[in-house]
Amino acid sequence: MSKTVNTVLGPVPADELGVVSVHEALLSVVPGAEHAFDVTMDRAEIFETLAARLTDFRDKGGRTIVDSTGMFHGRDVRLYESLSRTTGVHIVASTGMGPEELLGGYFLTPQTNPPTPWPAEKFADLFTKEVTEGMVVPRVERRGRAGIVATAASREGMTPTDESLFRGAARTALATGVPVSVRYGNDAVHDLGIVLEEKLPAGRVVVGGLDRPDAVAAGAPLEVARLGAYVALDHVGLEGDGHVTDKERAALVAELTEAGHGGRILLSSNAIGVAKGQPGRDLPYSYILSAFVPLLAAQGLGDADVRRILVGNPRDLLTVR
Repeated sequence: MSKTVNTVLGPVPADELGVVSVHEALLSVVPGAEHAFDVTMDRAEIFETLAARLTDFRDKGGRTIVDSTGMFHGRDVRLYESLSRTTGVHIVASTGMGPEELLGGYFLTPQTNPPTPWPAEKFADLFTKEVTEGMVVPRVERRGRAGIVATAASREGMTPTDESLFRGAARTALATGVPVSVRYGNDAVHDLGIVLEEKLPAGRVVVGGLDRPDAVAAGAPLEVARLGAYVALDHVGLEGDGHVTDKERAALVAELTEAGHGGRILLSSNAIGVAKGQPGRDLPYSYILSAFVPLLAAQGLGDADVRRILVGNPRDLLTVR
C-alpha cells in the first residue's frame, strides 16, 4: 500500500510533498471578525493575495504548506482547493481547536451534571469525522479530509478543557493515522506527556513553540526530541516578542543535529497569509528558504541535513500511518 498524505485535493503520494512548511496560516479570522462592520471579507481579494504568496513559495522551491489554524479560524476548504489547483502547491488542512480561550461558547458549555468540560471522547469524535468524512463547510457539506490535528494549551498552563482537547486529538490520531500538532502552554514536556498517555507513539506528535525562550532555557527542545517527538521551531523570522532570534534558532538546530536528533526537527514561520480581526504577520512563506537556510549553512549544516529537515522529516510526520 502506497504511503499518502491527506491534502485538500485528496491523498497524494508522500514522496511528492517536497519542501514543506509545517505550521503556517492561510486565511486566519478571529472568530466573529467576519461579522464586524469594519472588516472586509472580499473573497476575490483574499484569493489573489494568497495565490501570490503561495506562488512565491513555489518559485523559491517550496511545494507543500500545512495550514494549522484548525476548525474555526477562517479555514475555507473550497478556497484552499482553488488555491492548490491554481498554484500547484499542496495544501494540508487541519482539524482541531484550542486553546480554551479561543473556543466558542458551545464548546465551553458543560455537557454533564454536575458540570464538567467537554470530555476527550467528544472532541475525538468531532476531529475524527473531519479526517474520515471530510472537513465541515459550515451548514453546507463536508469536503476534503484533514491531514493533521492541531491544538494548543493556554499559555498560563493547561486547563481541564485543554487536556480534553489534547487527549481527543491523540485519540483521533490513533483512530485515523494522521499526526498531532500541539502548541504547549507553560511546560512542553508535561503537555507532550498528556498526549503520550493516550498511547500515541511519540513519532506521531509535533510540539510547537519550542523556539520560545522559556522552552530553550528549560532544555525542552532536546528533551522533546529525546522522547521521540518532533521539535517545531515554528516562528522563524520572528525575533523578540517572546521568541529567540533566528541566529539562536539556527544554533539550536545545529545543537539538536549534533546530539543525533536531526530527524526530529521541523521548521516553519507561523506566517499569516491574510489576517482578519488581528494583526497580520506579513512574512513570506518562502522566508525559511531565502533567509534562514543560509544561517543553517553558517552553522555547518550540509545540504543533506537541510533536506532532511525541510523534506524528509515533514514527509514522515504527515504520512498517514
